[in-house]
Amino acid sequence: MPVAIFELPDGTEHTADVPEDWSLMEAARRDGLEGIVAECGGGAICGTCHVHVGEQWFDQIEPASPTEDALLEVVPERSPTSRLSCQVIMTPALDGIRVRVPAEQLSM
Repeated sequence: MPVAIFELPDGTEHTADVPEDWSLMEAARRDGLEGIVAECGGGAICGTCHVHVGEQWFDQIEPASPTEDALLEVVPERSPTSRLSCQVIMTPALDGIRVRVPAEQLSM
């Protein structure tokens, strides 16, 4: 099963097994990962599952939709590799993907 590595603001890492066709958000919620709130349950309307995708992985994921990109305009700590984890769908090619949970998101 593919894995995703979540880098947490305190410097620790969490490795999650992510079934193919699951979003990174689904795996993070299943594992109770702090900082991935996902208030909308994956509807891409709240921004509380924001992550920074590792640069080496960013070009391997599907581009953000215009709706996701507009929502990312208002999340704390946006970066050029920001994505909503509910919109990053695991494939075998993404095995080992690294994403960082923004510190600001922990206070949401």
